[in-house]
Amino acid sequence: MKILFTKSLDRKKVSEKLGADFLVDFVEVIHTEFIKTKTFGLKNNSLIFTSINGVKAFFENGFSANENFAEPKNYNKIYAVGSQTKKELRKHNFGTFKLCKNANELSNFITENSVNEKFLHFCGNIAIDILDEKLPLQNISYRKIPVYRTELLYPKIDEKYQAIVFFSPSGVRSFAKFNNLENMKIFSIGKTTTSELEKLTDNKIITSSKNTLADILNLISKASSTF
Repeated sequence: MKILFTKSLDRKKVSEKLGADFLVDFVEVIHTEFIKTKTFGLKNNSLIFTSINGVKAFFENGFSANENFAEPKNYNKIYAVGSQTKKELRKHNFGTFKLCKNANELSNFITENSVNEKFLHFCGNIAIDILDEKLPLQNISYRKIPVYRTELLYPKIDEKYQAIVFFSPSGVRSFAKFNNLENMKIFSIGKTTTSELEKLTDNKIITSSKNTLADILNLISKASSTF
């Protein structure tokens, strides 16, 4: 079985996990680069990170959060989407006040528990719309801070594959411009990516409930008998 991952990954690790029955290929569908952003004080703001790149660009630009509970007036609560985003924060010795699987879950948590906070979302220029749509409607202070830029590469794929794996809504849009999803098993990293896919196809989409590569690979292995 031939499967295409819309992201460059470690071929050896993926092949070892899936086994000899799979031929794996990788294609980059998006390109990201950090945006130089002038730093400013974060006092009394809660911080939102929805991607690894958002975390990396935040620290690359020289921002610094304050997680010292002894300074409540200056303390920054950190909200994150996805376990990989949390891991990236850990690399910089920061924890998370709240970890959610996707942006919809985060927006629901905020509207139910954190309506009086002021939020800064460090994100890409193509940011998740859910937060932008929901939070202001609840009169919650919310501001996007673009710290990286995402470019859609729009690859044209001539090779035929039995399955394809997507990792972001922007990746879906990039791939779909010149390629169709007919006659392929479709795997998605999470609900937000799946929502984008559902705009384009009626095919069944197998979605990771854990939003991790490891879970995606397990789902592919389990589904292999139906290819």
